Amino acid sequence: MGGRGAKTKAYRLGLYAEILAALYLMLRGYRIIAWRYKTKIGEDDLIARRRQSLVFVEVKARQELSTALESVTAQMRKRITAAANSFLIKHPQYQNSEMRFDVVAVALPFSVQHLDNAWFSTT
Repeated sequence: MGGRGAKTKAYRLGLYAEILAALYLMLRGYRIIAWRYKTKIGEDDLIARRRQSLVFVEVKARQELSTALESVTAQMRKRITAAANSFLIKHPQYQNSEMRFDVVAVALPFSVQHLDNAWFSTT
């Protein structure tokens, strides 16, 4: 009974969190250049630009901000980094940008925490 409804609820929560994170970043001077950038090997929730930096943002929604920040696993980071590299190959105009990986944690209804430079790419 709960399978389909739970998936729909999780999808909506993720969508809401991504919209809230995008608005939060835009208010702080970021320009969103891609949303839900998908590849065969991974996905970047948001790709933003601020000054000379190209920022790949993972958005996590949980009941508490600390739990959301801690929920980005090493495997997730690997897939996000792979998707970022794919983006750079397809968009060479950004290849000379400083590249950064951030996490935006969202706790409903309106708590947001931005962790910049959450991890560094080794590739």
